[in-house]
Amino acid sequence: MTILLFGVTKDIVGSPSLSIPTTNIMGKPIPKTVKELKEFLFKRYPAMKNLSSLAIAVNNNYAKDEESINSYDEIALIPPVSGG
Repeated sequence: MTILLFGVTKDIVGSPSLSIPTTNIMGKPIPKTVKELKEFLFKRYPAMKNLSSLAIAVNNNYAKDEESINSYDEIALIPPVSGG
């Protein structure tokens, strides 16, 4: 599963994208919903917990926590933005 990163999420991870295995690794289940993906990311990158908000888009649409995700979906992390 490939996740596109923007803004501060790109800085936290250190890359414009992130690959997550799509198979069960060491007994840990892979994320199947947006909520599970957030939990996975917060454990792996604790600095993301400090963001005032973190939206996730699945296939170019903002997704709610209960939405299912698959390895073939286009997933993007959208951090808070500031205007000027």
